[in-house]
Amino acid sequence: MSLEAVKYRRGSLQILNQLLLPQRSRYEEIGSVQGGWEAIREMKVRGAPAIAIVGCLSLAVELHRCEKRDKDELATFAVESLDYLVTSRPTAVNMARAAGELSDFILTEVKQPDSSAESFKENLLSRLEAMLEKDIRDNKSIGNHGAKHILSKAKTDKVTILTHCNAGSLATAGYGTALGVIRSLWLTGRLEHVYCTETRPYNQGARLTAYELVYEKIPATLITDSMVSMAMKEKGISAVVVGADRIVANGDTANKIGTYQLAIAAHHHGIPFYVAAPSTSCDLTLEGGEQIVIEERPGEELTDINGVRIAAPGIGVWNPAFDVTPHSLITAGIVTEFGVHSPQELRKVLADKIGLKR
Repeated sequence: MSLEAVKYRRGSLQILNQLLLPQRSRYEEIGSVQGGWEAIREMKVRGAPAIAIVGCLSLAVELHRCEKRDKDELATFAVESLDYLVTSRPTAVNMARAAGELSDFILTEVKQPDSSAESFKENLLSRLEAMLEKDIRDNKSIGNHGAKHILSKAKTDKVTILTHCNAGSLATAGYGTALGVIRSLWLTGRLEHVYCTETRPYNQGARLTAYELVYEKIPATLITDSMVSMAMKEKGISAVVVGADRIVANGDTANKIGTYQLAIAAHHHGIPFYVAAPSTSCDLTLEGGEQIVIEERPGEELTDINGVRIAAPGIGVWNPAFDVTPHSLITAGIVTEFGVHSPQELRKVLADKIGLKR
């Protein structure tokens, strides 16, 4: 059974505080939209799908407790809360996508002549709560599609996968995207080994991906980010699989800083490079990666480790949280719940499947 980053029942939301992992496993109660915003901003919860789920469920918790009796007041509160949650972290698109779709739903629902404040609240709560189960279903589909595609191209009976950052259960509602592909490969009995990067400066690979792999007894080795080219040369890497925080119309992909150089190294070594993400991470309103707003994080994340200064005092710091991998380097395809597609094909697939368009 995979780890749970999010525990929810109506009126109660708990998140696994990922700042404390792997030393401590502690769930914390989120009782309001403000609490959800702070947990996302402080990176107690992270990963594009999990950000959207926790944000929306924090609204569900506060909405459940809300005593407003007028449905228009409830609708205004909900829309304003969603807009606020989008500001927590700007690069990951899932929260913004969810906010837009939910706001449209709210505006339609509140206009229904036979709807009351109670029925409006119930319908909105059901809509918010459905996100949790859908994300897990989508992740399992991503895992199965990605595993089948990798195995269909494999030149050996068992495969070795390299991954970056954390795109597992801890970054989603459960199972994971890139790590979901690895889980599915493990279940087939054809996964030889996993190499995961430490993912500086926040060490999501060392703290979180390694934690998940050890928890599920999947054979794995931790490497520094600067070792990836050597690992590709020496360790028989069959494929690279990473997650995504935003995929734009031409297939350019924003993901954790360091992904771009991983793609360049994979291209040099002729290793297939996959991006695994749900369709909710796709943003066709942006044509190319240069339009993606890249979040910059506090310098202390780079200069300090666990509150201990490691960098020379007075040094300047540039700390972008993400980089953009050009679609030309995503050589094996983008894996969504709909299958594995080239960056060029993805726009049409999304339009056909869910009507996502510019």
